[in-house]
Amino acid sequence: MEQFEYYNPARIVFGKDKELETGRLVKPYAKKVLLHYGGGSIKKNGVYDRVVASLRQEQIEFVELAGVVPNPRYSMVQKGIALCKEEQIDFILAVGGGSVIDSAKAIAVGYYVDPSVDYWETYFMTGKPAEKALPIGVVLTMPAAGSETSSGTVVTNDETHFKRSIGGECMIPKFAIINPENNYTMPKYQISCGCADIFAHLMERYFTQVSHVDYSDRLLEASMKTLIHYAPLALEHPCDYDIRAEIAWVGTIAHNNLLDRGRLGDWGSHDLQHELGAIYDIYHGEGLSIMFPAWMKYVWKENPERFVQFAMRVWGVDYAMEDPERTILEGIHQTEVFFQRLGLPIRLHELNIDDTHFREMAEKLLVNREYAGNFKHLTVDDAYNIYCLAK
Repeated sequence: MEQFEYYNPARIVFGKDKELETGRLVKPYAKKVLLHYGGGSIKKNGVYDRVVASLRQEQIEFVELAGVVPNPRYSMVQKGIALCKEEQIDFILAVGGGSVIDSAKAIAVGYYVDPSVDYWETYFMTGKPAEKALPIGVVLTMPAAGSETSSGTVVTNDETHFKRSIGGECMIPKFAIINPENNYTMPKYQISCGCADIFAHLMERYFTQVSHVDYSDRLLEASMKTLIHYAPLALEHPCDYDIRAEIAWVGTIAHNNLLDRGRLGDWGSHDLQHELGAIYDIYHGEGLSIMFPAWMKYVWKENPERFVQFAMRVWGVDYAMEDPERTILEGIHQTEVFFQRLGLPIRLHELNIDDTHFREMAEKLLVNREYAGNFKHLTVDDAYNIYCLAK
């Protein structure tokens, strides 16, 4: 196990009707708030009205910025930065899922970036850590990205078609309100994409080359098995509070950096998916359900024992002593079956994506990077081969 520090001060307020406490939670930080959200679903399901009523009850002034889309755009971030400066905003409230939260975080950091500096090139394209940000609060409406308590953000540049991330403790939200009832109106396909995203966050951490991490292995395995059980149930019973609560809690814990302490996760599959998302604008979860199995098939020989452990502990595959590879491949197959059970694609052709941009995506993946991933350091050729495996 590696040495580590762990710090996550986000206050989690979990349960029914907790969005009614938004104003109380915002008040210590803000005089004027940017209310940031997406395409309007929060107005249809009543979340918007409850949050606004709570802000007004505490006499908190706010300005709205709507229109965040999946794979949040850098152009929206720039618009938000300008609005925050114009309106003298001192707090950003993100009401939505991961895209809204990531957009809010990028705005919060960009607010303090010197205008003479190219924000995108200096931070997103180099991975330079963020050092200062406006305070952020979250009302979560979709469990998936885990951004509600994480220290990172991912944004797509709609001009250059790069999708990149930055990190920094300053981006950890001050609070995250998680009411599983607010997930009831999610379309089933979005439920599936969200669960795939959560599962991928767990697997990115699980596939490590660091030894003696059995405790966090067990935590990750328990989280994966919980999701395997409850994700299909959420599709059958979308308005069951207890089912949605289990998924929401796993989604938060999966990405708040607790489960990767003492270990080094991979993140190559996420990087591969980011290039897909940047060009084809597909949902993050559906891209991961395709790229992760392809990555697994390509890299398992780097540490067969870990893949055997994954197959046996997570999927209950029997160990084939005479042929361990059979155990490994069955574990990968069961992962694909799980995604298919959720109605998700496991091959690129299912989304009508051919090999036209495979080489381009592989090359963009390595711009300003020596390699991608940690379980196996991926080169341009490795990335290209994985895209081919996913075809």
